Amino acid sequence: MKYTLAKLAEHVAGEVKGDASCEIESVATLKHANATQISFLTNPSYRKQLATSKAGAVIMSASDAEDSPVNAIISNNPYAAYAKIAALLSPAEQYEAGIDPSAHVAKDTSISDTASIAAGAVIESGVTLADGVRVGPGCVIQKNVKIGADTILTANVTVVHDCEIGERNIFHPGVVIGADGFGQAMDDGQWIKVPQLGRVIIGNDVEIGANTTIDRGAIEDTIIEDNVKLDNQIQIAHNVKIGAHTAIASSSAIAGSTTIGKHCKIAGMVGIVGHLQIADNVTVTGKSMVSSSIKKAGVYSSGTPLDNNAQWRKNTVRFKHLDDIAKRLNKLEKQLAGNNNSGKE
Repeated sequence: MKYTLAKLAEHVAGEVKGDASCEIESVATLKHANATQISFLTNPSYRKQLATSKAGAVIMSASDAEDSPVNAIISNNPYAAYAKIAALLSPAEQYEAGIDPSAHVAKDTSISDTASIAAGAVIESGVTLADGVRVGPGCVIQKNVKIGADTILTANVTVVHDCEIGERNIFHPGVVIGADGFGQAMDDGQWIKVPQLGRVIIGNDVEIGANTTIDRGAIEDTIIEDNVKLDNQIQIAHNVKIGAHTAIASSSAIAGSTTIGKHCKIAGMVGIVGHLQIADNVTVTGKSMVSSSIKKAGVYSSGTPLDNNAQWRKNTVRFKHLDDIAKRLNKLEKQLAGNNNSGKE
């Protein structure tokens, strides 16, 4: 399907600079786009590609559009505008409602006539699937799970018993919702399992990346609020609460009973220990270790930056002596203060 630049600009509340009648069919990068494609510019390091781009149009800010050699859609948020236009030009695949003959569906379920259940799926007793829910191949939905309208389980997703899922969510392949949390008690030198009796409650417009796991609560529920975005291979432990509009990047792990506020950004490979409180609007940079609560909004980091190996080894040795150095420095400061005071007498 083709759209004129005028229609695309209207779709994203943008402004056209250039030929508003130019027709666009698809999206592409600045470097490889042709005259029927649209691209975007947000990173200054790619600005040099704009001069030679063959794109039919580029989505960009007003300042970048001043000397643009190609048609432009001017937006205050070019990347968000690109996302909306890309979705319009590449609509999601449509699936027919109905249940594949190879799926196993318990008799006492409540499944909308507009839901789609693919080959090899298993739907257990007491499950409720609302309008437009899509259950992909190999998915398992255990007893008494409730899934809201237009939620998509792509493939091989498991939702364990009694969990509740809201509307318009997307779960990518291998996601596991509601597996037991890591609850173990020591008894006479042996670990014994602590029953995990809570659920996972997920709000609306949540997206969860491939092979991410969210454990059920030990007693109370694990809660993921509206519009949370989780990348691939993330571990969310039991009784964690993640506030609305928070995004977490790949390979991060959050230990049990930690609460993360709204509008937070957690970068990749971040570790967050249990029983912490993290305020709204907190950003944690990549590979950081969060070992205490964060009470104020802001950007937080830990870890050591990459260095050549020889210098890194030296600094690692020096790090082990920091406590001794601090004590010696404190002692010297006291001596200097004493000398200064004696000189005034």
